[in-house]
Amino acid sequence: MANQTYTSNYIGGMAFETMMGEHKVVVDADPQFGGEEKGPLPKPLLLNSLAGCTGMDVVSLLKKMRVEFSDLSIKIEANLTDEHPKYYDKIHLIYSIKAKEEDRAKVEKAVNYSQERYCGVSFMLAKAAELTYEIDLRPL
Repeated sequence: MANQTYTSNYIGGMAFETMMGEHKVVVDADPQFGGEEKGPLPKPLLLNSLAGCTGMDVVSLLKKMRVEFSDLSIKIEANLTDEHPKYYDKIHLIYSIKAKEEDRAKVEKAVNYSQERYCGVSFMLAKAAELTYEIDLRPL
């Protein structure tokens, strides 16, 4: 098991800064709650982490399968609950990618493997939310 430790330091207003390796990550609150636009909001940043995690899996798998592709994007539609604690109860990912129609099965396999086996962020979020996905394959 690989233990990881990060420390978030208060930097004023509602903002916190965390060093993650050589990268500084700052999160802040919405201005209506005292934020000063110093960084992204924490929950949308979580969705960005989901897109990055699964996206890297898909790219890696497609490269291993020697699938030619371009214009890969992952759109996330998430429903934030109204009651506190506010959380995403439904998350839907739309993978848009240009690839050859004959590679559709490989693209589907890469996305399915990411969602079902490899992406730890998807795994964690699926414990708290309904997580669904679809693939929009466009001609290369």
